[in-house]
Amino acid sequence: MSGAADYSAVEHLRDGRPIEIRALRPDDRAEMLAAVGRTSTQSLRRRFFVPKKVFSEQELAFFLNIDFENHVALVAQIDEDGSPTIVAGGRYIVVQPGQAEIAFVVVDAYQGQGIGTILMRHLAVLACDAGLNELIAEVLPENTAMLKVFGKFGFRPSSKREPQVRHLTMRLN
Repeated sequence: MSGAADYSAVEHLRDGRPIEIRALRPDDRAEMLAAVGRTSTQSLRRRFFVPKKVFSEQELAFFLNIDFENHVALVAQIDEDGSPTIVAGGRYIVVQPGQAEIAFVVVDAYQGQGIGTILMRHLAVLACDAGLNELIAEVLPENTAMLKVFGKFGFRPSSKREPQVRHLTMRLN
């Protein structure tokens, strides 16, 4: 899966602006922390299920040191006043053979512009190329935007039922 580590594609937002979807790099640490700083507590809670603005060194290492086999991470980068800026990230992590959990976060100012859909499409292609059979997601019930994105891709509720979390699955083949 070496291709994922060098992954890069250019897409366009709903307003026509170009956005680069690329593999997360180890030198993205400062940009990733800046993106977290520009993301509301509510959006971060929807991603991590707890209010989170600060990450331990161990958590940062987990999120930044990607092997691109069992853990694939992409970022969405847009030009802001001549400076490339990370405005979203998505990743999947293999949880058992053939199955990976997928998750996203989009900086608030860029929500509603199709970035989650774009990241989902690219991650699904990479997951298929890696031979995965199924993607799973856990989403808070009030995160209607993410539920809508997953619904577009054919995610279905899993048999696991909990009132506080929606468990979704999508077959890839």
